[in-house]
Amino acid sequence: MENVYLRSQMKITKNKYLLGFAVSVVLLALVKMIFPSVAESRQQHEAVVVQPDVDDVQTVVSEPSNVISRLSTKKKHRIRGVNNYREAFPDSQAVQIMAAEKWGVRPVKNREDAERRKKELVYVGSNPYYHVDPLYSSIPYLVPRAAVLLQDIGQAFYDSLYVKGVPFNQFIVTSVLRSESDVVKLRRRNGNATERSCHLFGTTFDICYNRYHPVTQPVRDDTLKWVLCEVLRDMREQGRCYIKYEVKQGCFHMTVR
Repeated sequence: MENVYLRSQMKITKNKYLLGFAVSVVLLALVKMIFPSVAESRQQHEAVVVQPDVDDVQTVVSEPSNVISRLSTKKKHRIRGVNNYREAFPDSQAVQIMAAEKWGVRPVKNREDAERRKKELVYVGSNPYYHVDPLYSSIPYLVPRAAVLLQDIGQAFYDSLYVKGVPFNQFIVTSVLRSESDVVKLRRRNGNATERSCHLFGTTFDICYNRYHPVTQPVRDDTLKWVLCEVLRDMREQGRCYIKYEVKQGCFHMTVR
């Protein structure tokens, strides 16, 4: 009986838990206000510190659930995009081909040759982070280094959509590894296609910037393009890839570094 009585005395109700949590949050905010050196630099992170007043403290006592609701509301990150697409993603064929030859495989002759070389290549079909278009001039394979890059871009894009409050959409991969026979056929239809394509080496892929695959709901303006640009710019600045903004093809053409 004594153990039952002690457990009943030690039990924490929901209201008491919420009240204690809210008081703790307000006390931490007061500490940040009184001792600003405890917090990280405001200017470094562009954060806005909310300074509680007497009304806030009274609200904690009288309406703890309302305070918890207010504190849990996340402030959406701003969407900045890039100032100029061509300046942000200027890496030409001459630049990308050097990385492709360094990190890539020996060009495959045809699809049968690609199937025989699966030890060198990774399958990159559609997954939760990105969508792959039906491929008529390429094969869904990349070298492992490029496959990891593509996966990381997809995950970073989702993360960025979440913190910016944008509905989830997948970006679309439109071209991956091309065999030598694919390049020959493509050059018959497109005189501008290069014979020494970076796509031959399994290091290069194209991401469409004017179409997306909706997961929750479509976004009809350029918001998704702006978010994607931020992600790609960060990847490029981290030294993980070269990127060319292709106007006529409507895609980002990129090669892993």
